[in-house]
Amino acid sequence: MKIAIGVAGLVLAFSSVQAQNDWPQWRGPDRNDLSKEKGLLKEWPANGPELKWKATDLGAGFSGVSVVKGKIFTMGDIDGACQLMAFAEDTGKKLWSTKVGAVGGGGGYPGPRCSPAVEGESVIALGQFGDLVCAEVATGKEVWRKNLVKDFGGKLPKWGYAESPLVDDGKVFCTPGGKEGSIVALDAKTGATLWRSKDYTDDPHYTSLILETISGQKQLIHLSPANVVGVDIKDGKLLWKAAREGKTAVVPTPVYADNQVFVTSGYGVGCTAFKITKDANGFKAEQVYANKDMVDHHGGVILLDGYVYGHSDSKGWVCMDFKTGQVAWANKGVGKGAIGYADGNFYIRGEGGKGTIALIEANPKAYTEKGRFDQVDRSDKNSWPHPVIANGRLYIRDQGVLLCYDVKGK
Repeated sequence: MKIAIGVAGLVLAFSSVQAQNDWPQWRGPDRNDLSKEKGLLKEWPANGPELKWKATDLGAGFSGVSVVKGKIFTMGDIDGACQLMAFAEDTGKKLWSTKVGAVGGGGGYPGPRCSPAVEGESVIALGQFGDLVCAEVATGKEVWRKNLVKDFGGKLPKWGYAESPLVDDGKVFCTPGGKEGSIVALDAKTGATLWRSKDYTDDPHYTSLILETISGQKQLIHLSPANVVGVDIKDGKLLWKAAREGKTAVVPTPVYADNQVFVTSGYGVGCTAFKITKDANGFKAEQVYANKDMVDHHGGVILLDGYVYGHSDSKGWVCMDFKTGQVAWANKGVGKGAIGYADGNFYIRGEGGKGTIALIEANPKAYTEKGRFDQVDRSDKNSWPHPVIANGRLYIRDQGVLLCYDVKGK
């Protein structure tokens, strides 16, 4: 009996570790692109880490991947429809697919962009035309669906809807835009509307929401082409708003720490930091700094230990002091692209050419590469999906191909 209990305990412990290293939604469990994994490779061999498997039936599009309980979820235009798909984490075998909406769109860059979000036994995905679908994790069977334009009066952005829904505590949050409220909260089980942000009605662009607690208040933070805002997660009430104008396409997800929100976007706009405080009259936002040293187009930025890391159109890969906006270092690296983090290193992916991927030390003192390799099976499209590190594996999506690399320490 003692042995049986011990084995059960080991199995439970192993399952808990696996769950901690899953990647259930856009930018991971905490929406900050920081993997909590340990024991990964600290340097790569000359040809990069081992390619564990390759899947080739994902279809067209720029969607990222989510990884939960042995399944990988992503989206693609395939077989005449935008589809939500599940693959086996160990082998890359397709398990199921379900129709989300029409193919194409994207203003010349067709296909979906969303990273699906898993809530319990459901997975939620957003198509490029605003089709929001909830499906069963196990089978792909549709549970409910909404359309951000038809059901909520949303405004379809020029390059299509690109955000990844946020899930929390049985609720789904996304930003259709529209005069009834930019942000909508839905019941994750039924799709029923819980609230709209009636006093915040900005048009959406291509950013995704984050969830933070500021001065004891749990709130959603959103970046639009005109403002940065915080809304109450309970009812959508606008808590604070700071004017901040973007241009053409506002894409990167905001980052937050210590009462400070940092946003950045491309087309020469740069970055801005706001201090969020609360007094007897409520919340207010005050600009701390704004500069053009972090002009991040779409590859995202990561906040780690007081520094922001990402690609700037004006400088290359940049490490910036989060509090002050001062540049610590800049390096050309692999060229413009996206970033991920795990176990003391950043994984950076070039968007063009050979799609070079590099491992760099997470160090504010210097840019130090620990290995690089060129992606195999490279498409002729920009490699925009962000790298994802989950359960000892690095996932690289490039249109119809998903590559799984083993990055566990040897």
